[in-house]
Amino acid sequence: MFVLDSRGIPLQPCHPARARELLRKGRAVVVRHTPFVIGLKDRTAAESQVDGVEVGVDPGSKHTGIALFTAQGGERRGRYSIQLDHRGATIGKKIEQRAAYRRRRRSKNLRYRAPRFLNRKRPHGWLAPSLRHRVDTTVSWVDRLSRWAPVRAVHVERVAFDTHLLSAGKPLEGVEYQQGTLHGYEVRGYLLAKWGRTCVYCGATDTPLNIDHIHPTSKGGSDRVSNLTLACIPCNQTKSNRPVTEFLAARPKVLARVLSQAKAPLRDAAAVNATRWALWRALDARLPTHTASGGRTKWNRTRNGLPKTHTLDALAVGKLDAITETVSQVLVAGCTGRGTHCRTRTDKYGFPRLRMPRTKTFFGYQTGDLVRAVVPTGKKAGTHTGRVAVRDSGYFDIHTRHGRVASIGRRHVRLLQRADGYAYTTQPERTSEP
Repeated sequence: MFVLDSRGIPLQPCHPARARELLRKGRAVVVRHTPFVIGLKDRTAAESQVDGVEVGVDPGSKHTGIALFTAQGGERRGRYSIQLDHRGATIGKKIEQRAAYRRRRRSKNLRYRAPRFLNRKRPHGWLAPSLRHRVDTTVSWVDRLSRWAPVRAVHVERVAFDTHLLSAGKPLEGVEYQQGTLHGYEVRGYLLAKWGRTCVYCGATDTPLNIDHIHPTSKGGSDRVSNLTLACIPCNQTKSNRPVTEFLAARPKVLARVLSQAKAPLRDAAAVNATRWALWRALDARLPTHTASGGRTKWNRTRNGLPKTHTLDALAVGKLDAITETVSQVLVAGCTGRGTHCRTRTDKYGFPRLRMPRTKTFFGYQTGDLVRAVVPTGKKAGTHTGRVAVRDSGYFDIHTRHGRVASIGRRHVRLLQRADGYAYTTQPERTSEP
């Protein structure tokens, strides 16, 4: 649990049992619900021993793992883990939709506006909104953790896959990689992510997987990543040097799936590569930042016997000797945004069917706030905790993990935490490979 002193300065995180004891004795108060932060009443940072913590970041296209840990003598102990779920795909879809509306207005001549093609210039380091979102949200969470914990340094995985090398499929002249301990981890890691860590021919997941050439090299196939897949040892030996069209001739559906997935672009890898420098610069401007490759991350994780997850990858980023402790629960923070400026709802033809009120706050509550309602009597008697949907009538809907509870009177509702653009859930941390 995160702990603040009486002046709001972060102290060393404590065990949940210790936090409960401090709250029970009245020595602390709850500062924030999720993530849970307490504030001490009777202690300052000058009176406490603060050793400091470090943060590991494993950036990804759809998910980013963040791990808070203590490091001493090359030994790491996990203290808190967050899986950040990005909404870059949603942002890209909305931008495409907005562009379609704009093109329609121009083609239909509904509103004339002089072209502005020569007076707009993108600044140096510009990123598309869907990519900028990944950088901003990751940096925002590092800033949050720095306010709640004494963060001393950040370890970030700067690159997971080299798309140039993956496309070439062979050593590049002038930039050949060292054939050391980490050789081959980038390509193998990309294939494991692309093919879901399963044998593409039989679907086996609990067996060692080999890298297989879809079109054999003995018959003209290349070493490009688009010609590589994963196969278990029996399927790899049965296929031998036959082309995949011959090997899967009796299973046309599996053949179509393999050929389609093999042509999938390196979109996720390109998104990570496009944002890696911007993320490193933003983090380095705040805290001492150390970088490492994806190959070293996997090497650290495998030699410590840890399964593949975003948060465990974040814990294994950088230079370390051993990981002696991991967390049991992971906080999943899904980026949901902060609503919309649109005050109407349209039907399928585009005509407005519903007008939303311009005021978003009613009786001190706003849609998306985390609340707890204690209803003493009636059909809805009980305690309901979740996100609230406000109404000007004073009767709110609360979306709990068990479903929606409608028409709860505002006098029964108590605010736990303001809406901050994220939806929070928890999930157990994996302890072994599935």
